[in-house]
Amino acid sequence: MSTAADADLSEIEREALELIRTTGGIHQSEFWKRLEIDSRKGSRIIDKLEELELIERSETVYEGHNTYLVTPVLDPRDLDFSLLMAGDMLSPFVGDEEIDPQSDAFSQWVMNLAYEEY
Repeated sequence: MSTAADADLSEIEREALELIRTTGGIHQSEFWKRLEIDSRKGSRIIDKLEELELIERSETVYEGHNTYLVTPVLDPRDLDFSLLMAGDMLSPFVGDEEIDPQSDAFSQWVMNLAYEEY
């Protein structure tokens, strides 16, 4: 996925973003090793990507050291909802409501799911 924010990135920042996206998340210390950059430059890159809301970082412990896990921010347009679908019906379990497994809505969804297999 390419966004308007991606256009303002340098070559190394694009490479860094691609690394984060392809790994689905990477520890900060591993991040600079893979890019072959020092921690200072790596931190500046991460700061910029985070400021542009392209990535998020969360505190974690990795190999016994406090660090950050850097993950891509997912665009809802890139999410695959096909596993929640049965024909043209969305799973009744999507949302905050509690669903009775013996309800008509759930039964119909399961039937659509079963028929879709054939």
